[in-house]
Amino acid sequence: MPDHPVPSARARAAVRGAYDTHVHVAPDVMARRIDDIDLAHRCAEVGLAGFVLKSHYVATAERAAVVRKVVPEVDVLGALTLNGAMGGINPVAAEVAARQGARIVWMPTVDSGNQRRSTATDLPGATPAMWGAFQSDLHSQGIVPDPVEVVDAAGRVLDRVRQVLRVIARHDIALATGHLSGAEIAAVVRAAGEEGVRRIVVTHPEFTSQRLTPARQRELAEAGALLERCFTTPHSGKVDWADLFATIRSVGVAHSVLSSDLGQPFNPPVEDGLALFADRLFEAGFTDEEIHVMAVVNSRRLVTPVATEPA
Repeated sequence: MPDHPVPSARARAAVRGAYDTHVHVAPDVMARRIDDIDLAHRCAEVGLAGFVLKSHYVATAERAAVVRKVVPEVDVLGALTLNGAMGGINPVAAEVAARQGARIVWMPTVDSGNQRRSTATDLPGATPAMWGAFQSDLHSQGIVPDPVEVVDAAGRVLDRVRQVLRVIARHDIALATGHLSGAEIAAVVRAAGEEGVRRIVVTHPEFTSQRLTPARQRELAEAGALLERCFTTPHSGKVDWADLFATIRSVGVAHSVLSSDLGQPFNPPVEDGLALFADRLFEAGFTDEEIHVMAVVNSRRLVTPVATEPA
């Protein structure tokens, strides 16, 4: 593995107590840098409160429960992504995941209609997403799922999506918007508010297939959504660091939540992601308190049950 920067003590302190709400670790269908149990031990060592297991292909609440039993001092949380492997927009899968303790339900990512239709290209020199190779292998076998849509031809949110949103609201877990388009994200966030969803995060709005403008992001923030800032998006060259910093300033620190989106073998250690992000933010002039809000306060707001949220 390549050498990577080591986070500063100041950065470690700024993100202490945070949840990394977006990690990709083993076991998975592709190579990962670390497994979930070892990551939990590492998070305990560096002072992170917990993390959310993100998979594009399987539900992770059961696995999270196993890891919590092995490493009880770290709050490892499960999730569900509504791609083809989970039946697409599947309210039953959402209900089962929620009853098992999942804290986030992602709208479709790799199988979203928007991701399949997207013709956007990465910036020159960007590192491609690892799931692309797996998706290509499914295509070569002729077993790729149909695109998963969330709106009809008129842009209206589908009834089955609303069923999922009602499950999310009833269990008071978080909705993440996945790889939807800007217009789809706006429609789903609006519908989520109508259905009583209280925790909404817009998944990496700077990612290639999203690329939401600051104006669009401000509108979503006004609707109550947090905007997720993933370390890997600028680290892998999909957005310029300076542009990301400018967008955070434009939308507002209070409306941003930091995550790593790490776990790829060639990227930095997962447990270092939030602190490395903090060091880059320090270099750009963000304060300790601003980073604490984005990394700690807002991540806990997203995944911590109301009864145990810090005052």
